[in-house]
Amino acid sequence: MREVAFIKQNKEKWLEFEEVISNKTEKSPDEIADLHVKIMNDLSYAQSFYPKSKVVLYLNKLAKKSYEKIYHTKKQDKNTLLEFFLETIPLLAYKHRKYIYISFIFFFICFFIGLLSTFNDETFARQILGESYVDQTLENIESGDALAIYKGGSNWGSFIGIFDNNLRVGLNMFLSGLFIGLGTGYYIIYNGIMVAVFQAFFYQNNTFIDSVKGIWIHGTYEIFAMIIEAAAGYIIGASILFPGSLKRWISFKKGLREAFFIFLSTLPFTFVAAFLEGYVTRYYNQMPSIFCFAIILFCLSSISFYYLILPYKVASKHNLR
Repeated sequence: MREVAFIKQNKEKWLEFEEVISNKTEKSPDEIADLHVKIMNDLSYAQSFYPKSKVVLYLNKLAKKSYEKIYHTKKQDKNTLLEFFLETIPLLAYKHRKYIYISFIFFFICFFIGLLSTFNDETFARQILGESYVDQTLENIESGDALAIYKGGSNWGSFIGIFDNNLRVGLNMFLSGLFIGLGTGYYIIYNGIMVAVFQAFFYQNNTFIDSVKGIWIHGTYEIFAMIIEAAAGYIIGASILFPGSLKRWISFKKGLREAFFIFLSTLPFTFVAAFLEGYVTRYYNQMPSIFCFAIILFCLSSISFYYLILPYKVASKHNLR
């Protein structure tokens, strides 16, 4: 589109927003926010196709003037923390949805490779899980408690240790994106294969249902969050490799900030996963199977809704679809 046509097409919207900023026109906070999003989209378009034009300066000035007014108004009406989790994160998840999809696809490819390797090589499980783990688990299976290895220590101690470990894994996933996403890819390969080997090993030893009940009570949040953290790493890598119309340093800072927000959004799920592992998983064989599967289903549906469905709903509300 030629610049003159672009200005003509959007001029009325910009003038309307000028009146809102100068308090000549009153609109609800949500209406103001929607206008602001449209202005930001126009600014992004202008930066891409008319980078040296005065229209870029005009829209940038308009956006800066509106920022404090809009978000000050919204913060008066909304809880900042709720807004972060129910507006900011879903919009970022929608914006970067392709990296979330890539993360899921890559994880399941690695998972499938792990399954094939385990079923076709009887020594593969020992190579991945370790000799001592396999031997101890086989002894536990013979004694009738396949997952006894996870019952050691106190509830509180297990919860703290597990949360610390999962947090470190998530940070590694996220920060490895600094190596243009290659480090994140390595962690996904390792974890995808390991999860598959773990499940295949229990299947081969006729304790598959026990492993599902005992592991996925906490593992649903844990693994799903790990995949989202990997997506955050890919966002960082992509911001370095594909800066688009932005300078590479600016693209990197923007990508790092948005990826960090997405990483932060996984922490509540990581916390709950550690709590479940420390306080609930160890009692899986004392609970009715239906209760175990109800917990797993709730965890899967809630985190899937948050990262895969809610982003589309929020994007639609802001007219971004």
